[in-house]
Amino acid sequence: MTDLVPDDYTATLEELKRQVHEARLRVQRKANTELLQLWWQIGRTIIDRQAEQGWGSKVLDRLASDLRSEFPAMKGFSRRNLLYMRAFAEAWPDAAKIVQRPIAQLPWGHVIELLDKLDDQELRDWYAAKDAHHQWSRPVLAHQITTRLHEREAAAPSNFAGALEQLDSDQAQEITKDPYALEFLAVDGDASERELEQRMVDRILDTMRELGPGLAFVGRQVHFDIDGDDFYVDLLFFHVEQLRYVVVELKVTKFDPRDAGQLGFYVAVVDDRLRIRDKHQPTIGILLVADKSDTVVRYALAGSNQPMAVSRYQLTPEAQKALPDEQAITRAFADELARETDRDVDE
Repeated sequence: MTDLVPDDYTATLEELKRQVHEARLRVQRKANTELLQLWWQIGRTIIDRQAEQGWGSKVLDRLASDLRSEFPAMKGFSRRNLLYMRAFAEAWPDAAKIVQRPIAQLPWGHVIELLDKLDDQELRDWYAAKDAHHQWSRPVLAHQITTRLHEREAAAPSNFAGALEQLDSDQAQEITKDPYALEFLAVDGDASERELEQRMVDRILDTMRELGPGLAFVGRQVHFDIDGDDFYVDLLFFHVEQLRYVVVELKVTKFDPRDAGQLGFYVAVVDDRLRIRDKHQPTIGILLVADKSDTVVRYALAGSNQPMAVSRYQLTPEAQKALPDEQAITRAFADELARETDRDVDE
């Protein structure tokens, strides 16, 4: 009976697969770091030769051509890329420290995005650290830079400090942004719901990244029966890193203090009905509105014990006019998230 599968075979296979994946990742990271160091060294050499011997554009053209001839199977030796190598060496002048920084973990295309879109070196390092931590795709990195994530992250006015313990308050605040860059929601005024859904299909990855890393979609119009009355939470997420439920409500109007009361009610319900007290952190709510007065928000949240934040979503006036009603937004948004989750499972 030697053909019988041992009881511990499945667990052993999973452990070996994990080891293989980790080893491949280490090799990839090592190779990426080595390549970045090579690009840095070429860039440094170009800087030195230009300073010492006045190398001009024609010399760079010849250098690019000669390197391509010598290494025909190796990509990256275009004149344009040589200039990026030069800019890379200028931006991070200490080669010894590159391997110790997040920039060493990024693909070369991501480094180019940082060089192209940012002039401030501290911001380059800030976005490099975020990119390395969250493993953004290149389009997501470009999106976060363009929409100035560093100014929006953890910026939403909230009552977290008074409603949560200090450490938990700080963690919850990290989830918020103000404003959220949701330009993709804008469509022609007469667009059908299907067209809205298709727009979200096209931008689903950006959508999830904009809401924030770690958020897993739970459902839309999540039903609760409370003493015979029906209540529905528009969008419900679970933050897998902080282990907390996040209630998201979206309004196409300016913030009204009554919105805080409704959101606070939903937060209390989810916290009571779904949260596992000894495992989960307190539930929080995030209200996305077309416009708001931070003063009105602070007054509205001051009287609530439920942890909530209010953020504006960023739309141009033209886009705001084209925005569908909030039911269509939440329905299409949640349906597409659910379909995307199903596709991930199938794959």
